[in-house]
Amino acid sequence: MKTKLIKIGNSRGIRLPKAILDHVGLVEEAELDVHEGRLIITPMRPPRSGWADAAREMQKRGEGKALDGDVPTRFDVEEWTW
Repeated sequence: MKTKLIKIGNSRGIRLPKAILDHVGLVEEAELDVHEGRLIITPMRPPRSGWADAAREMQKRGEGKALDGDVPTRFDVEEWTW
């Protein structure tokens, strides 16, 4: 798809068609990145989105035991006195 840059004050902008916005999930904010001369626009995700799903997957694979409770450290084993 081809589009023209439009002047917005001292900056430039592009108009994104609604179909593209809907397809990629852009609503109010986007993250911009430049990689190898290309502008990459991605929708903003809430902080830590997907972490719960990732933790469940780790648990299924038997990974992430630290998530299940306290794990003693060297300090606990060698230096702490009860």
